[in-house]
Amino acid sequence: MDWYREALRKYAEFEGRSRRKEYWFFALFNTLFSTILVFSDSLVGTFNEAAGVGLLSGLYSLAVMIPSLSVLVRRLHDTGRSGWWALIIFLPLIGIIVLLVFCLLDSDDGDNRYGSNPKGAEI
Repeated sequence: MDWYREALRKYAEFEGRSRRKEYWFFALFNTLFSTILVFSDSLVGTFNEAAGVGLLSGLYSLAVMIPSLSVLVRRLHDTGRSGWWALIIFLPLIGIIVLLVFCLLDSDDGDNRYGSNPKGAEI
């Protein structure tokens, strides 16, 4: 949970690097909270099937859009890639696979042009 909060604290920080642990814990808790909110929307009756989104889950998605993008960009920086690589997601099927591979790769050893290796600094 600390890694999720750490990513939220760096709300719109697109510079620097994020290690795999920070990125994947953020993704895990983000998915958990989204699932709980979708379930809550369906129980309360605020889920709109035509739009495919509920009130609570929609508000949460809007709230974490910038932090999600910033932690993804910092993760790409950690592997030595520009944050612009995040746009590859718009290529059908192949974009998601390539981005997943980039996020699974280990950090660059030592410093790179985006900063020092975050593995040396624990929360």
